[in-house]
Amino acid sequence: MPALTTYTTRVRPDWVDYNGHLRDAFYLLIFSYATDGLMDALGLDSDNREASGHSLFTLELHLNYLHEVKLGAEVEVHTQLIAHDAKRLHLYHSLHLAGDEMELAGNEQMLLHVDLAGPHATMFTKATKERLDAMSAGQSELPRPKLLGRVIGLHAGK
Repeated sequence: MPALTTYTTRVRPDWVDYNGHLRDAFYLLIFSYATDGLMDALGLDSDNREASGHSLFTLELHLNYLHEVKLGAEVEVHTQLIAHDAKRLHLYHSLHLAGDEMELAGNEQMLLHVDLAGPHATMFTKATKERLDAMSAGQSELPRPKLLGRVIGLHAGK
């Protein structure tokens, strides 16, 4: 299984800045919608959230801007499941022009499965865990994203 295409859209006029480039905040909006697409693929869609009272919350994310994206560009997000445990999943989204493999931006996220009644962390259901296991196995041959695990900071002496 290749990386999953979780969201496709066209860059809208209200998403661009005075230079005609996608504003930084809208990269994250696109990646947020891609996370929704992943949730749907895992069976954690709106019907499931309503029935179970469970959802995913974002614990941490990192966003890297690699190439400009301009007004009207049709873009798609490819999502790779990096790892998961009983309550969390680690994923990587990459933004591309539709049909192109060049990465325009990368977004690494750590998500937590939450019981909304608390809210508090809770284990994935058996069905969700099985879907996560299947996706992980299907993507096991994908290369590790180059930007995975990056940290931000100024290095002394440079």
